[in-house]
Amino acid sequence: MTRIDAHQHFWKLDRGDYGWLTPEAGAIYRDFLPADFEPFLDAHRVSGTVLVQAAPTDAETDFLLSLAEDNPFVRGVVGWVDFEAADAPQQIAALAERSALVGLRPMIQDIPDVDWMLRPQLTPAFEAMARHALTFDALTLPGHLKNLRVLLDRHPDLTTVIDHGSKPAIRTRAFDAWAHDMSVLARQTSACCKLSGLVTEAADGWTVDDLRPYVDHLLASFGADRLIWGSDWPVCTLAATYADWVAATDRLLAGLSEAQARCVLHDNAVRVYGL
Repeated sequence: MTRIDAHQHFWKLDRGDYGWLTPEAGAIYRDFLPADFEPFLDAHRVSGTVLVQAAPTDAETDFLLSLAEDNPFVRGVVGWVDFEAADAPQQIAALAERSALVGLRPMIQDIPDVDWMLRPQLTPAFEAMARHALTFDALTLPGHLKNLRVLLDRHPDLTTVIDHGSKPAIRTRAFDAWAHDMSVLARQTSACCKLSGLVTEAADGWTVDDLRPYVDHLLASFGADRLIWGSDWPVCTLAATYADWVAATDRLLAGLSEAQARCVLHDNAVRVYGL
């Protein structure tokens, strides 16, 4: 079965706008570009990817769009725009003219104010995204989930994908509060959720059984028609190889029918991002 990797990154250190990416990041503190990813295409039957921003700058969006233009396996780009800018709706309208641009992602997890997403001045940006059929990638932590539900109640027409299952604290086995809030979001909104980024939230030496309660809950809450597979490569390599993550998710999804697995691994990404 072919798959879409709906969450991967490229970066080039000398661009200089990755505030989070420092030498302390270890093995991922180097350039990662299309040639580094290409071996996975055939090895894991990846038919295309969604390239996601890793820096909160306009230059980052331009950089990713240029990579998409030169690398056909990049089927879509989730970029960045300053949601607080007075002309954010005009910027979003201009970006929407770029065929590779499928969504936008403010880096909510890195913003100190947990209530930032609810600021009234952001409303025009969210409305512009919905108007131009761009997907909102919600890069949230468990503590953001109640606010995310409020935000999506305000913008029911906004197509939303929660990145990385909202990063549950798997390494400490925290579960109940996260599970409750994710269930509420799944039940009360139309949001989808990415099956990605979980291995870096687990303890060193993680096993599939460590991930299983979280993945089972996402499947039970969102169903196979609202869960979207991604790798979070190269960030995932801090805890697993690409092949490790593919093998782990294949085991975690083994109880699905072939049609359901195809939805998670391929079809949902195509539908939600308009690939």
